Amino acid sequence: MSEPTKKGLEGTVVAESRTSLVNGQDGKLVYDGYSIETLAENASFEEVAFLLWNERLPNRAELNNLVQVIAYEATLPEGLLAQLKSYPKNADPMAVLRTAVSALAMFDHDSEDNSQEANRRKAIRLTGQITTICAAWDRIRKGNEPIIPRKDLTLAQNFIYMLTGKDPDQTASAAVDTYLVLLAEHGMNASTFATRVTVATGSDMHSGIVSGIGTLKGPSHGGANAEAMHMFLEIGEPENVETWFKKNIKEGDRRIMGIGHRIYKALDPRAAILEQRAEALAKSSGNEKWFQIAKKLADTARADSYFIERKLYPNVDYYSAILLYTINLDVDMFPPLFAMSRVAGWTAHIIEQFANNRLIRPDLNYIGPMGLQWVPVDQR
Repeated sequence: MSEPTKKGLEGTVVAESRTSLVNGQDGKLVYDGYSIETLAENASFEEVAFLLWNERLPNRAELNNLVQVIAYEATLPEGLLAQLKSYPKNADPMAVLRTAVSALAMFDHDSEDNSQEANRRKAIRLTGQITTICAAWDRIRKGNEPIIPRKDLTLAQNFIYMLTGKDPDQTASAAVDTYLVLLAEHGMNASTFATRVTVATGSDMHSGIVSGIGTLKGPSHGGANAEAMHMFLEIGEPENVETWFKKNIKEGDRRIMGIGHRIYKALDPRAAILEQRAEALAKSSGNEKWFQIAKKLADTARADSYFIERKLYPNVDYYSAILLYTINLDVDMFPPLFAMSRVAGWTAHIIEQFANNRLIRPDLNYIGPMGLQWVPVDQR
């Protein structure tokens, strides 16, 4: 008799990794030994990327070098920029990013080299290039020329600069950097699993990242923060929260986007950090309405027996939506920003997969009929 299936591979261990530990019961997240709280308080995104790629934090010279190399490698090939300008202006930004990263492989001399050294170079290159693609597409679709990244800026600062063409605002850059740190890695999530399945066949890093982007695009994964923001926009005002909750949640069949998580049965530690950062950003910007809506809705849900009994808490998507919207980022650009961050984790997993590779080929239980008799087509 076949073994019972675990729907969605829940609870199935598919690899060993030192990139991150996700403890959903206790609400803890660790990147290669460092708690997410410690990293959010102290580390830049570049430090986190170095940690994930090298299993240690960089010294000052290594960090400065990485910042400069990422900025240098972030410039896009002219051929790719021409392609971006040819895409339909109403294309989904994640579809654009997926297609552009696939095209990047044809401009990368390391694309078919799966050695550890080449994969480390590609990891750095893709981290910078994905950021530039995201900013360039947002400008191109609005009729503006894309902006070349500056060599003197961090990744977060360059993103703001390439979006606006102005010296990056310190508050907005710091908010983006914190977001990038918090989203860089998260165990064997759906998109990370997709990248590892792809490269386990012997395919290349670009193909793996394309698989990750395609998976992240789904509303149950990277698209959840955009869905959360659409929900807040629908509510409109803080005084509408309780009426909306009663009509749509208690009496309806909708769910609160950004509350609940497949793994966390306690508060997502990233959500706790982002709540603080989103509140501070809201106050400093003078636009507190969206944070007030999110906070009131979360408090309303957490006072309800349904949410209490099922241990449903805000996850990382919930308050990240508020943070990104407060820096004037278009809602459909939220998932690409997620990819900007997660590429550090994806590439770390790809490097790890190649170091001890085996084809990922799970089995399935057949539940179809047996022994059917063939009937000629004219007799069916």
